[in-house]
Amino acid sequence: MSMLNILLHPDPRLKRICEPVARITPEVETLAADMLATMYDAPGVGLAAPQVGVLSRLYVMDCNKDPEAPRDPLVMVNPEVTWTSEALNTYEEGCLSIPDHYADVTRPAQVKVRWLGLDGKTHERDFDGLWATCAQHEIDHLDGRLFIDYLGPIKRQMITRKMVKLKRERARA
Repeated sequence: MSMLNILLHPDPRLKRICEPVARITPEVETLAADMLATMYDAPGVGLAAPQVGVLSRLYVMDCNKDPEAPRDPLVMVNPEVTWTSEALNTYEEGCLSIPDHYADVTRPAQVKVRWLGLDGKTHERDFDGLWATCAQHEIDHLDGRLFIDYLGPIKRQMITRKMVKLKRERARA
């Protein structure tokens, strides 16, 4: 496993709609393992392929934040939301591509997601709480949308300016 470089906003690859994965290959399995290692190291609860420069419909997540509990990683290939609740939930979201910036985002409180697993089989599961928020956040990444796209223009521009400054600082270091 190797650690992958996480792209920082603004990067045009983060705004692209990703292509479906045609089939599960050893390369897809390696990418998923590397993404999980990168996500845990960051640390984060989700990471989408475009965040590491791969424009494919794949993401990983593990919203089990209890350090005493075993990890519960999910790898989702070609995920799609098949149902959303009418009930909404507001959660303070962050993003590994927008470090140290958080904002309240309102989304459906529960979702049903269908995806292809690394086993080549179709899976479907209901999510709620942080798991539902994370699934929707990561699927947004696959559609070229960031959590800051839900914010007003002034707050979004302020965060983007700070991220441009951070990228400049990191490039000089």
